Amino acid sequence: MTDNENKANVEENGHMDVNATDAQPEAEAVEKTVADWEAEVAELQGQLQDERLRSAAAVQNLTRRHQDEIQAAHKFASQKFATELLTVKDYLEMALLDQSQNFDALKMGVSMTLAELVKAFEKAQIEEINPAVGEKLDSHKHQAMQAVESEQETNTVVSVMKKGYSLSGRLLRPAMVVVAKAAE
Repeated sequence: MTDNENKANVEENGHMDVNATDAQPEAEAVEKTVADWEAEVAELQGQLQDERLRSAAAVQNLTRRHQDEIQAAHKFASQKFATELLTVKDYLEMALLDQSQNFDALKMGVSMTLAELVKAFEKAQIEEINPAVGEKLDSHKHQAMQAVESEQETNTVVSVMKKGYSLSGRLLRPAMVVVAKAAE
């Protein structure tokens, strides 16, 4: 149909008559665009799925690595302290091997060993709990093993049976003490 025929047709019918051959290229263009969009969406979905898999793998690897680090930290947490105790063990073994029968030398060796152990405790932040006589019983740091009649105030320390220890403020063992009770 020519342009003149189209104009005449519009004037007669009030609308333009479109041939099937003219409409076909437009439909193909629309279909091609939809097909292109569908292909692009499919490609993007594939990329998104790949990213999800990579992210999941990265999280899994990170989690596994952190678990391994935590296990290693637990396993070797006492390594520094154990290293400090090796010197103490060496001194004790030397004291036992000494056959000189010299009591003063043995006493000096034990004193040196105790000094090394105290240093190891300090480095590991192990603090001694040694309550003074007359100190009030503290259930967070002391354990009353026995109560004896005394002139001291009730529930005060009369004597210490075993010293207590704490590690970085956390109680390892309470001081085992004898406390005063009122006379009957």
